[in-house]
Amino acid sequence: MTVGAARVHVAARAPLFTPARCTLLALCVGVACIGTALQAQATRALKPPARASWPSGSVRIAELPWTEAQRLLDTATVVVIPIGAEAKEHGPHLPLNNDWLLAEYFATRVAAATQVVLYPTVNYHFYPSFVEYPGSTSLQLGTARDVIVDIVRSIARHGPRRFYILNTGVSTLRALGPSRDSLLASGIVMQYTNILEVGKAAEDRVRQQTGGTHADELETSMMLYMYPGVVHMAKAVDDYHPGAGGLTRDSLAAVREGKVWSRSGTYGNATLATRSKGRVLVEAQVKGMVAEIAQLRKVAVPDSNERRPP
Repeated sequence: MTVGAARVHVAARAPLFTPARCTLLALCVGVACIGTALQAQATRALKPPARASWPSGSVRIAELPWTEAQRLLDTATVVVIPIGAEAKEHGPHLPLNNDWLLAEYFATRVAAATQVVLYPTVNYHFYPSFVEYPGSTSLQLGTARDVIVDIVRSIARHGPRRFYILNTGVSTLRALGPSRDSLLASGIVMQYTNILEVGKAAEDRVRQQTGGTHADELETSMMLYMYPGVVHMAKAVDDYHPGAGGLTRDSLAAVREGKVWSRSGTYGNATLATRSKGRVLVEAQVKGMVAEIAQLRKVAVPDSNERRPP
């Protein structure tokens, strides 16, 4: 008992922080701090700088209370609504939220360049060509049309009559045309980005691939310029098989159903992508979008051909 008590007495007086323990603790704290910093840096790299307003006079409506939004929404307001899929395949080298990242980047650049009221990005729309690839989503054509019509009409009741849909898709064009026509009958002017046309001259200058329009040389180059941290060039492939229709991983279905075979989900040659090409493409597209919004400001708002309840 005496010996045991002595041992307990000695253990109780043993120093809590020995040099070895202090060194280990410092290392643990240092590693934890570095990990937190790296995580924060990675998160920032995936998101454009969020801000409620810009020197241009633009505002991000979601950052404001309704009492402030009320004074910004009138007949002179140009509203920008981005569209970008947040769950749509882009080959093995780009993330599913590729189009959402594009839309957020373009929206931020446009808002910095010209005065608009910026609404949140619509992250679901009409993308039937990619539904065979896990993780991808699509709305029906009529649903995609009506989603935009409903959003625009709900904003228009508070004053705005001019809307620019900052569109980052190709198949979305099939729904946006009918959306525009429906809104025009209500005295609302809606225009949208044709991603195949805006900045086309720049695309023609830098393009080297034989063909393609999806997760290809051009789109991958743009992502290398905007968000290089999300691009995995080691996984980029040359996967181009000429054709029309949606993409399919089944080569027999491609022949049987008139689709385009793509084992990877890429339609084009992503291995040719470079950041310098991306800079040329992105800057041309931003310039084109800003010019389209400037033209939209000049468009006269037509009289409504129908009366809608308040």
